[in-house]
Amino acid sequence: MQKTVYLITRNKSKILAAKSAFDKYDIELKMLDLDYPEIQADTSMEVARYTALIAAKENSVDVIREDHSVVANALGENIPGPYANYITRKMPVETLIKIMDALGDWTGFFDINAVYAHPDGRYYEYSFKVPIKFSNTPKGDPKEGWRGIMMLENETRTFTEYPVSERVEIFNKNFVRIAEDISKGK
Repeated sequence: MQKTVYLITRNKSKILAAKSAFDKYDIELKMLDLDYPEIQADTSMEVARYTALIAAKENSVDVIREDHSVVANALGENIPGPYANYITRKMPVETLIKIMDALGDWTGFFDINAVYAHPDGRYYEYSFKVPIKFSNTPKGDPKEGWRGIMMLENETRTFTEYPVSERVEIFNKNFVRIAEDISKGK
């Protein structure tokens, strides 16, 4: 019997990453298109854990919640971190470039966390980091904000300059690990 797992997201990039992992293991992936409050917490893992546990219990299904943070090392430890959505909307790219230029630090990383939760309260946590760097010149659509200066560590193109499909294998590692665990009976 095919296993079904539910993913809480509307983010097309996360759906693509999850699907690429679960298809290889013949695990059916469905979206749980419900609104859950995103708590304010110091880590993305806390955000993912909170939502996954509530959704699994309320819907009586196995649930995955992935949450990631971006960190610009020039801004300090874990900043913007789990507050990235807010900070990237409030801090224009030009301001970030000025700060990085003044401090001489153009590095950062994505902290990518996922929680796989069962209705009975059992859950498993997955995490990894993806090193990035920032360009001093915005590229692509200005509406893309920070994505116009963020690049993978060994890349010359910003995230706005190539399709998400080229980055799926970099950002789906937690989904692959979850699929492996599901196939082993977790």
